[in-house]
Amino acid sequence: MKLKNKKVLTVVEHDFEDSELLYPHYRLQEEGAICHIAGKEADAIYKGKYGVPVTTDYSFEQINIEEYDAILVPGGWAPDKLRRYQEVLDMVRFMHEEKRVIGQICHAGWVLISADILKGKNVTSTPGIKDDMTNAGAEWHNEEVVVDGPLVSSRRPPDLPAYGKALVDAIAK
Repeated sequence: MKLKNKKVLTVVEHDFEDSELLYPHYRLQEEGAICHIAGKEADAIYKGKYGVPVTTDYSFEQINIEEYDAILVPGGWAPDKLRRYQEVLDMVRFMHEEKRVIGQICHAGWVLISADILKGKNVTSTPGIKDDMTNAGAEWHNEEVVVDGPLVSSRRPPDLPAYGKALVDAIAK
């Protein structure tokens, strides 16, 4: 198990892209990672775009981000909500400053843009926010996964196998 004793936090809001939260969550658990989900409220049910529910382990306020090796931001419409929470932006900035893994897929780039951590970074995302990513100072690539140090980005659900592998490899380092 490559990720034994590694801790990963996924942040969530309603209307997340179901597969972009669940696939990495389970993939990392398969490798031995301790995976938690946090939202505005603890022990609350958040529903994905297609109705798949997830229950949060913690609220954003309960998280001590220093305990985590990685943070994941799923796509869908949730990132537009997540980027409005100062706690989420602070967690992403901390992970960036500490050079810990940040995983983002699809529209999740919006959160990284709002956290102001993309200047000079190589990334990908859904092509729909390519302009947002480049306007934030990133170099955008139309590839299934782009790894720039501890930043792992991906475009959309069909790219999840490559994204999952890249996340495991990045967290294992």
